[in-house]
Amino acid sequence: MAATKRAWKLQEFVAHGSNVNCLALGYKSGRVMVTGGEDKKVNMWAVGKPNCIMSLSGHTSPVDCVRFGNAEELVVAGSRSGSLKIWDLEAAKIVRTLTGHKSNIRSLDFHPYGEFVASGSMDTNIKLWDVRRKGCIFTYKGHTDAVNCIRFSPDGRWIASAGEDSSLKMWDLTAGKMIQEFKDHTGPVTGVEFHPNEFLLASGSADRTVKFWDLETFQLVSSTGGESGAVRCIFFHPEGKCLFGGSQDALRVFAWEPGRCLDAFSMGWGKVADISVASTQLIGASFSQTNVSVYIVDLNRTQMTGPGMVSQPAPSEPVKPPMSASGRRMFITERPPTSSTKKASEMKTEPEEEPAPSNEPEDDSSNVAQIENAEDYREVFQGRAKIERTPPRKLEPFPAPPEDHSKTKPYKQPAKEQRAKQEAPVKPATIVPADRNKPADLNMDEFLPKRPDSAVSADPRRPPAVQEQSEEDVLTGLHKGHQSMCAVLGNRHRSLEIVRALWTSGDIKTSVDSAVGMKDLAVMVDLLNVLILKHSLWTLDLCTVLLPQIQELLASKYEGYCHTACNALKIILRSFSSIIKTNVKAPPMGGVDISREERYKKCKVCHGHLMSIRGLVEKKQSMSGKLGSTFRELQIMLNGLDD
Repeated sequence: MAATKRAWKLQEFVAHGSNVNCLALGYKSGRVMVTGGEDKKVNMWAVGKPNCIMSLSGHTSPVDCVRFGNAEELVVAGSRSGSLKIWDLEAAKIVRTLTGHKSNIRSLDFHPYGEFVASGSMDTNIKLWDVRRKGCIFTYKGHTDAVNCIRFSPDGRWIASAGEDSSLKMWDLTAGKMIQEFKDHTGPVTGVEFHPNEFLLASGSADRTVKFWDLETFQLVSSTGGESGAVRCIFFHPEGKCLFGGSQDALRVFAWEPGRCLDAFSMGWGKVADISVASTQLIGASFSQTNVSVYIVDLNRTQMTGPGMVSQPAPSEPVKPPMSASGRRMFITERPPTSSTKKASEMKTEPEEEPAPSNEPEDDSSNVAQIENAEDYREVFQGRAKIERTPPRKLEPFPAPPEDHSKTKPYKQPAKEQRAKQEAPVKPATIVPADRNKPADLNMDEFLPKRPDSAVSADPRRPPAVQEQSEEDVLTGLHKGHQSMCAVLGNRHRSLEIVRALWTSGDIKTSVDSAVGMKDLAVMVDLLNVLILKHSLWTLDLCTVLLPQIQELLASKYEGYCHTACNALKIILRSFSSIIKTNVKAPPMGGVDISREERYKKCKVCHGHLMSIRGLVEKKQSMSGKLGSTFRELQIMLNGLDD
């Protein structure tokens, strides 16, 4: 029997007519998915099937966040205008439209008992909504930047919130206030999750770490080492065995006592947006432009436990509150025998305030649920309400493809193409892939012992006589190459230390100038990767200095350099294109306005660099793969400078 893959790509499909902004998987079955896009629509999908089940419309601005209810019978969508819409999927109709936020919705979650929804926004606020009372019952204020992620605790008593301000906060719903703040992360906190059973909280951050917190002592339990990239999403195994962490093109499996990585996968999924578990498989989903991709990991072949996971034996006598096998207190997740009205009264509420002005219509006539695939709709959403005499059909895991040792299948060319190829000169590859598993542009023979000239036979028909070398000679030859590499890396480390010293002194412009003066593209890539995480640091001054460096990186043969340059260029175009275009088209007229004249000069310099970069991007947009797609996106953005 042929070996099968541990992880593979299941499908890729076009999800919206314009760019996809968000997606979420259902955590109950793991087999449903919802997406939101720039086209202001919310689309429903069955994982593994390419056709849309149902399309929900009614938002008047792009949809930036979506989330399933705990039983996958409801879905909530948050828009760029700050409004929320809740849909009943079984009835295919709108339930509520809620308004109150003043900016984009970044995160959503349903209360474990279903009657409440929490939302986090770029306006720095967290709002708790009563779905039945049709309004906001409390606003939690404390973050100083966007709220990236919010989660209810399994018992419904707390909310954990992760912010762009690098903080992690715990809120008590009964008291209506913050009860703890964790400040150990050094970058924006991108995800937060409660353990399904124990008083344990996990957080993932752009600082490339995952941290675990004890919710009795509010102390740090453990922290993982710096990963290869920012942690984009985290998810506890439904049984609490381990934590899955998704980052750029990678999946890792973590334990927390002690904190360590149990297993790792190279996924190729790009910027993963959500992960879930369905039976014996992990499902991960990502999006890029209009496309959504779904990936599968076989959990039967994944290391999810390790020695030392359980630190203490289970208690022999019953204790209150209940304790886990590790000695940590457990959540009581059974719903108390109270009505929803009484439950609502246990939460701290505030006087209802006038909702913020919204473009959302008051009536629900514009909110339409269009069923695209009736058969799948009946099977996925309406089939749950039926009472069956037979047990529900168990969903079969997705079959794993056979293991292949080559990344791509060879393409058999027609004879005509083969002849043309033979006649045309062969051009060397111009881009070195970022996910290569071999050194690029390194002649490995240079690192191996050289064969003496005397050993080369004068008769080409006879095999050359190989002279035996001592172990010392072999090691000496290898050591020369090693010393050269150490010298390169040591020099780069010293350069970065200089840049870091200037940066920490508070003079960012000087540190950037020094990095440019070093004329080392590797140092420039490291610096840009830091600036990409800190959008607020970009200024026109920095743009004038960095744009020539970005152009040089875009012309590089290394895919990693190109991706970093593209991400930096996107930030510049999104933040400054309108300013540059306005100032270049309307130069200062008469009078003395020094600040305006300086701004005009900077904008003119930036515009010149961008026009030069546009020519380079135009040549590269015909490339295939993810990099070609990025260049085409940049070409569209650069063309906007002429509008």
